[in-house]
Amino acid sequence: MAGETTVPLLPCRSIDEVAEFYGALGFTQTYRQVRPNPYVALQREDLGLHFSGIPGFNPEDSYGSCLVIVPDIGAMYGSFVEGLRAAFGRVPVSGIPRITRPRKRKNTGELSGFSVIDPGGNWIRIFAAPTGEVTPTPPATGKLARALQSAIVLGDSKGDDGQAARILDATLAREQEKASAADLVEALVYRAELAIRLGDVVGAGALLSLARETVLDESELARLADALANARDLETTLT
Repeated sequence: MAGETTVPLLPCRSIDEVAEFYGALGFTQTYRQVRPNPYVALQREDLGLHFSGIPGFNPEDSYGSCLVIVPDIGAMYGSFVEGLRAAFGRVPVSGIPRITRPRKRKNTGELSGFSVIDPGGNWIRIFAAPTGEVTPTPPATGKLARALQSAIVLGDSKGDDGQAARILDATLAREQEKASAADLVEALVYRAELAIRLGDVVGAGALLSLARETVLDESELARLADALANARDLETTLT
């Protein structure tokens, strides 16, 4: 039968906390109750998310997750970031809640995706819809670029920032002098993001300084537009 609809029902500590956060992302509250159990329904155009409040729930222990497939991932990410800045004065990149940047991931067939980790600790995994014919992304050839791909899977998909950092640290120690400038900058910027997630603000600043001091030609600057924009955003969190 056609026309079915699935609405994720996710756990949270406080329905008011998640409603405020998702309000910044452009969601509106369509239903709310506090008895017999806390419950809130949120809607953003065709995207619906429902939440159940659980007394004593710890967001750090949440396994809540869902996939959201969207036609324009850049537009949704931009809207979310704009809303977060307007509501909270910053874009949270560490702790709970936070948001990751859109990146291609080797474990999703190179689809670009980003995640919203909400106040309930739920991972809302947002991916671009496949567009029919897919032009394969050339495989990474450098050891540092391959290590970065693995680190992104661990950090952005699994949430294991510590292991992602260890992979990059080990490869940077061996390959920093041999890697291309572009591969080096991408790795340094992502490693700086991991450092911020792990609470190492000093280390993040040092990594961003190294990235900033790396000389890039015009083609590399164009290729690294997203990474360099990320570096600028990360620097604002250090001030």
